[in-house]
Amino acid sequence: MLAGRYLRSRRKEAFVSVIAGFSFLGIMLGVATLIVVMAVMNGFRTELLDRILGLNGHLIVNPIDGPLTDYAKLSDRLVTVDGVELAIPLIEGQALVSGNVGSGGGALVRGIREKDIKSVSTISDGIEVGTLDGFDQGEGVAVGFRLANNLGLNLGDEIKLISPDGDVTAFGTTPRVKSYPVNAIFNIGMSEYDSSFVFMPLEESQLYFNKEGRVDVIDIYVDDPDAVDEYRKPIEDSAERLLYLTDWRSRNAQLTSALDVERNVMFMILTLIILVAALNIISGLIMLVKDKAHDIAILRTMGTSRASVMRIFMITGSAIGIVGTLFGFGLGVLVSKNIKAIQDFVTWLTGSNPWDPTVRFLSDIPARMDATETVSIVLMALVISFLATLFPAWRAASLDPVEALRYE
Repeated sequence: MLAGRYLRSRRKEAFVSVIAGFSFLGIMLGVATLIVVMAVMNGFRTELLDRILGLNGHLIVNPIDGPLTDYAKLSDRLVTVDGVELAIPLIEGQALVSGNVGSGGGALVRGIREKDIKSVSTISDGIEVGTLDGFDQGEGVAVGFRLANNLGLNLGDEIKLISPDGDVTAFGTTPRVKSYPVNAIFNIGMSEYDSSFVFMPLEESQLYFNKEGRVDVIDIYVDDPDAVDEYRKPIEDSAERLLYLTDWRSRNAQLTSALDVERNVMFMILTLIILVAALNIISGLIMLVKDKAHDIAILRTMGTSRASVMRIFMITGSAIGIVGTLFGFGLGVLVSKNIKAIQDFVTWLTGSNPWDPTVRFLSDIPARMDATETVSIVLMALVISFLATLFPAWRAASLDPVEALRYE
């Protein structure tokens, strides 16, 4: 009852109530901001790695003892390993591309079988126009929609590929130039891939890059990408030949470490908002204790214990932290769950897209809340709010009623 009365605004304690209000707003906004930012960073990391791993295997098989001429049988043996979902033979090469408009540019050309490109959901689910049916039988290619837009290509148009590794003549190696019809246009949702990838039938790519009867690598997709080390020994045993395996973590070590460092730093920086709000709780309670010194002294002379006085002011300060944390939790969850709608509203309001996919990796702002992380943020805010009440409550409990009432 007393703690509630101290929190209610009166004319004499209006300034204390204002500080309490700002403390409440600070904790609420701090918790909400921390939840939203961590959800966006988690979503960005998850989406980025999913898109990267959607086009690149979790493990990549590179030959040691000779070229991969037995890729068909080898891939069939690899998929029998427990936990291996796909084993995809690939040809990889770089080429200059040109279309109907623009000066063209570079592209990464991948040769892949029809059954394999259909099994990679990142590509097959992202087909916007055209089809992958008959991919092996034709000489058509699949291109990213940003690359198609840059070159002015539509379904059925021809894209010209120029490779420096062409035919060997008496006058040297001549570049290989060939045009292919566009049979499919895909949208992965990652601007870097959508603007640079071209998929070609495996046999045609072997002819184009002078790699008849062999492939460059075999991409392996597993059930649990975080446990790739557990698959190394079974894969090497089933291969029945010398292989060199590289996993997605080593190939993306700089990216994943940068994301982790940025995530931890942002968590520490945004926690300062909650600490500043906690300092407001301390200052507000100290002023309240000073203002209520006369009341505390009377309560003590009536028999109220030090623990009861301390408990009154701890409840007063903790109430601000608890209510602010709960409101911040609700606000953070609301924003995180509706981040796409907020992005669309800001785009409509400003007339420009604040999340330009041509500048950033992803097309939309991703947000993925982690239950454990969200609970830890809420608990941290509650603990900080509780600790902020200890010193002012101790000061109130330590007040000497004789000194407080000496001049009354």
